[in-house]
Amino acid sequence: MVIPPPVRPERITKFLKPYILRMHFSNKFVSAQVIHSPTATVAISASSQEKALRPSMKTTRDVAAAAKIGKILGERLLVKDIPAVAVFLKKDQKYHGKVKAVIDSLREAGVKLI
Repeated sequence: MVIPPPVRPERITKFLKPYILRMHFSNKFVSAQVIHSPTATVAISASSQEKALRPSMKTTRDVAAAAKIGKILGERLLVKDIPAVAVFLKKDQKYHGKVKAVIDSLREAGVKLI
C-alpha cells in the first residue's frame, strides 16, 4: 500500500517556486536575471544594454539605471506570473547603492522577496 504525499495548499505552493535573482554590474552596464534553479534556465532578464531602454535612460551604469532595470524586471515578472523571487547576494555585494536600487524597485513593482 502506497501512501500519497500530503497536498499543500495552493497559497503556499505559489511562493515555493525556486526563482533566484542574480545581478551583474560592470563599469558600463547594469543587468539582472531571474533564474529557475531546477532547470538552470533564465526565466526573465533585463539589462541596460537593450536598445529599447537606452533612449529613456540618461546613463546606463548609475543607481538610477539600476532602479529602472529593477522596475522593468518586476513588471516582466508579474506579466509572466512569477510573484516571488529569492535573493542571494555574492560575497562582495552589499545591500547598498545599485544592489539596493534594484531590490527596492522590485519590491515597489509588487514582487515578493524571499
